[in-house]
This record gives sequence, structure tokens and C-alpha cells, in this order.
Amino acid sequence: MSKVYNMGPSPHIRTSETVDKVMRDVIIALVPALLMAIYVFKLKAIIVTAVSVIFCMLTELVFNKIRNKDCTLHDGSAIVTGILFAFVIPVDMSIQFVIIGAIVSIALGKMLFGGLGQNIFNPALVGRAFIQASWPVAITTFSLDGMAGPTMLDAMKRSLPLGDVLIGKGNVYMQALIGNMGGCLGETSALALLIGGLYLIYKKQIDWKMPAIIIGTVFVCTYLLGAENPVAQILSGGLLLGAFFMATDMVTSPVTPKGKLIFALGIGFLISVIRMKGGYPEGTAFSILIMNGVTPLINRYTIPKKFGEVKASGK
Repeated sequence: MSKVYNMGPSPHIRTSETVDKVMRDVIIALVPALLMAIYVFKLKAIIVTAVSVIFCMLTELVFNKIRNKDCTLHDGSAIVTGILFAFVIPVDMSIQFVIIGAIVSIALGKMLFGGLGQNIFNPALVGRAFIQASWPVAITTFSLDGMAGPTMLDAMKRSLPLGDVLIGKGNVYMQALIGNMGGCLGETSALALLIGGLYLIYKKQIDWKMPAIIIGTVFVCTYLLGAENPVAQILSGGLLLGAFFMATDMVTSPVTPKGKLIFALGIGFLISVIRMKGGYPEGTAFSILIMNGVTPLINRYTIPKKFGEVKASGK
């Protein structure tokens, strides 16, 4: 006797998880990196982050008013975007550029698509890409303790001695791990980002496989492409921030396990190629944006067959 399966109306998976809870966990996970940024860059880090968050929230509020939509600031997504945008820019970048980038992040990266859940690209990276295309010098000028100079990635790209890098006194790798070096505001402390990433994994907000695959791919590919020090490639730049907090964005990443694997491998490979063969020492932001654009195709070709689906004859 054949079994009869009864199915009720959707949704078929129910959970107590809400957008507010997810965003709160992400904000908590970003706190260690923010505290380290404040320790290294002092008051400037607070100002840049505050300005970014405020203008992200104001932009979302204005768009909701224009479209006669309910206020969505309570979900915390604008705050997350503001923090992430501040994290991917230099702390010495002029405030007017911070404001423009924050507005673009929400307006162009999120609200023009219809709001949270409908955007194709990571909003904070859209803002960063806009600033980099418009004012490249402003987003590639770094300092530490009042002195300007190259970051670790820039030094490796130009074959400069690590002694010329904007980094604190002592062991280079230890300083890079702690975050006492020049770079974008929230990307310098590998340890703080790892702590935040582990918190998100513990709270089951992200799957550990995606950041692990991205980081592992960069390590292997940069080594195969001629990197003398693949460990330094992991500890510097925006790799850890991108792997844990941006590539794992559930809205702009694939929904299937196979799709997530392809997505992560693609990001890691693109980062490696841009860093080792491109003209720019960093490639995390552009790599994630490129793979965001490919995500609909990845979903289309990796989606599992529907239960009970039968192919039409002759096709």
C-alpha cells in the first residue's frame, strides 16, 4: 500500500529567529574589532564609525519616508551596514567621503533594490567600491600613530621589506594578529575578527565552512601563484572581515550547500588572482561583489530537484 504524504500551507520550516536577533548577533560579533580599532586609532575610529552609522540610518529613514513605507531602523541592518562600511575604509579618510559612502551603501546598495532581503550586492561593499572608483587616493592612504606608509599587503606587492610597513614594534606577525598596524579601520586585528567570527558560528548565524574555504583557498592559491608568505596574506587586508562578515551575508550568497561551496571557492580564487597578478594589492571587496553578481546563476544551477518533480517527455 502506497504511503500518502500530507502537506500543509507554507512556511514549512518555522523558527524563532528574527532579523532583529540576527543583526544583534552580528553587531555583538563586530564589537571586538571595533574595540581594537579604537585602541589603535583612538578617537578617529569612534568618529568615523559613528558618522557612518548615523548617515546609513538617516538614508534608510529618508527612503522609507519617500516610499511611504514603515520605518525599518528597528531591525538593525542599517547599523550593521554602517559599521561594516566604516570597517573597510581608512580611519583618516575625510568625513565628507565617509558620509557619501554611507549614503551610497544604503541608497544604491540596498534601498533601490527594494530594501533588506532584495539587494543583490553587499551594501557596505557597494559604498566602498563607489568611493574607490571616485576618490582612489582617499581610500588607499593609510596611517599609524600619525605616520603614513604602506600596509603589509602593499609592501608584499611592491617587494618592500616588512620593516617599512605601518606596524607596531615587535614581532611582525604578532602585531598583525593583534591589529597594531595601519590599514582599514576594522580589518587590522585578525584576532578580533576571529573572535567575532567564532561567536557567529557558535550562535549558528553562519556556517563555518564558507569562511574556512575562502581562507584556505587564498592560502593555497597565493602560494601557488608565487606568494613568499601566504600566512601574511591571511593576517593582513580585508580577508578575515570579508570571509566571516560579508561573504556569509544570507541575502547575497547562494542558498544551496553546493552553491555555497562554489561561491566560497570563487571568492578565494579571485582574491588570490587580484592580489598576486592584479595592479591592486587587495581584492576582497571586488571578489565578493563579483560573486554576489554570480549568485543568481549559482542558485539556478545548484538548486535541488523539487520533491516529486518529473521531467517532461522529450526534454
